[in-house]
Amino acid sequence: MNSTKNYSKSFSLLTSLFFMWGFITVMNDILINTFKGVFNLSPTQRALIQFSFFGAFFIISLIYYLISSSKGKDPINKIGYKSGMAISLLICGIGCVSFYGAAHLNSYNAFLFSLFILASGVTLLQICANPYATILGKKGSESSRLNLAQGFNSLGTTLGPIVGTILIYKVFSTGELTAFSISKTYLAYGIIFIILAIIVKFSNMPSFQNNEKIGSGAGVFKHRQLTLGVLAIFFYVGSEVAIGSWIVEYLKDENIVGMSEENASYFLSFFWGGLMIGRLMASYALNSELSKQRKYLSMAIIGLVVFMGIYLVTGIKMDAGSFAFSPIEFSKIAMYIAFIALCFVAFIIGDGKPSKSLVVFSCINFVLLTIAVLAKGQLAFIVIISTGLFFSIGWTNIFSLAISNLGKYTSQGSSLLVMAVVGGAILPLIQSVIIEKVNVQTSFIIPIFGMLYLIYYGLSGYKPAKIIEE
Repeated sequence: MNSTKNYSKSFSLLTSLFFMWGFITVMNDILINTFKGVFNLSPTQRALIQFSFFGAFFIISLIYYLISSSKGKDPINKIGYKSGMAISLLICGIGCVSFYGAAHLNSYNAFLFSLFILASGVTLLQICANPYATILGKKGSESSRLNLAQGFNSLGTTLGPIVGTILIYKVFSTGELTAFSISKTYLAYGIIFIILAIIVKFSNMPSFQNNEKIGSGAGVFKHRQLTLGVLAIFFYVGSEVAIGSWIVEYLKDENIVGMSEENASYFLSFFWGGLMIGRLMASYALNSELSKQRKYLSMAIIGLVVFMGIYLVTGIKMDAGSFAFSPIEFSKIAMYIAFIALCFVAFIIGDGKPSKSLVVFSCINFVLLTIAVLAKGQLAFIVIISTGLFFSIGWTNIFSLAISNLGKYTSQGSSLLVMAVVGGAILPLIQSVIIEKVNVQTSFIIPIFGMLYLIYYGLSGYKPAKIIEE
């Protein structure tokens, strides 16, 4: 690839894809609560939403790996990243549109099947888009570029709960929540995905095909940093999704703050918005072309500006068919700024090193989650929504460490890492069992175990076997 080419237009279009899959993924957190009222579900039954969605990541990625390892050729390398992304977006659109049929059947299982189709498209999109973001530009700025793209992914996860809540509870609701409130919302999303598929297909985005034979068999597993990285992605995504899945239930608990379901849903945006703040800060922190002074100033500004953006957006409500501005009482959220400052300090301590940053951020989340399990009231509330800030760099840092020096196995390694997203299906399900047997607060011990593994991976697991031997 010629690094002197200007790919700014292509990268801008790529960021919209990151935005959309973040937007549609976080909608699961809304579905967990809305389906409860529509179908009268237990916590374990509701956890099947994440199980169906993230289970698709495992199944589709496994199929992809088996095809590439048996034939010795990577399917996406053969058809090109551009065509791969267009096909992925079309599958996402089909999955969303099929929600309308599921509503007519009034079947929870039909909705789960629609989610599986949607997630299959998102899986293929991730296999294409993550490596594509790293090669679409100058060599040496891959991490900064991927963090910027992931920042737009987090913008989607921040706006998703707000838009989804308004559409499902207000715009497409006649006063009584029904399956059609959900299906009409997803029908609108499906149209957007299909339009995006057409735009990508006929855009000038470079295809980046590569017909190099990768060899059959399991040669990719000889790389220690990848095999342990697959587990790291499992625990990272599983922990993050577990918190996003059950944070509304946590905030509704009378021992925490006893919020209503609708109000608690708005605070999902602070959790997912924290990932956006951290990732956008990382895009500056990891940019080797900037001076330290400019890095730190940019990071501080972006942290405060995005926080205010989230605060203002969460103040938008819909009442009696019209929009109104009713912001959260600032005193309830003011401490969040202190955690943004802590995130800033964590970047300085991490010093732009992916492994060191992973350890620092995971240690902070270990402490915050421990407090969330033990504390009550406002302290428990603020620490749980602030964990998103310290999940922010997990995906990009683990991903870059795991595929480092894989060479011709890079795309195959990427599919295995995406397969590990199945952690988002497993850990929330385990957490649901603890919620049923014990209580919601105790259940947050599950992501604590996830943080312990990430600390290990950042200290030792990322090192290739040869380095360990030395």
